[in-house]
Amino acid sequence: MSEHHYKAIITWTGNQGKGTSDYRGYERSHSINIDGKPTIPASSDPSFRGDRTRYNPEELLVASLSSCHMLWYLHLCSVAGVIVIDYTDEATGTMVEAANGSGYFKEVTLHPTVIVSDESMIEKANALHHEANKMCFIANSVNFPILHIPACRVRN
Repeated sequence: MSEHHYKAIITWTGNQGKGTSDYRGYERSHSINIDGKPTIPASSDPSFRGDRTRYNPEELLVASLSSCHMLWYLHLCSVAGVIVIDYTDEATGTMVEAANGSGYFKEVTLHPTVIVSDESMIEKANALHHEANKMCFIANSVNFPILHIPACRVRN
């Protein structure tokens, strides 16, 4: 078994001069840096005093699940002879906030729309979402269900 290691540098940029001396006196802005890649401007969700123009951790988790699924799905399609012409996903996630302010994801639903080159590929294309979910590193690392509502059609 191989191990892979990842490093991200998270830097808080929201100090307004008084640090965290007051809950409302600081911004939740921060940056996510990974060597050799563009900086990701991040914040908390606007519901938690965050900046809506920046990515928040919850959005990034949903995006990570969607992206990982897509990459495995495309690989499996390639191996199975399913020719994917286009792929989009409008992934959604539901987080439940607890009374004490903590929270957890209840579920994430992927809504992949796949365009294949031939009608004979549709059944296999739809079935491969299940296999992709089993292979996805991120899906295997979370403790909530990842649901799939795929749509597949033939290129016009």
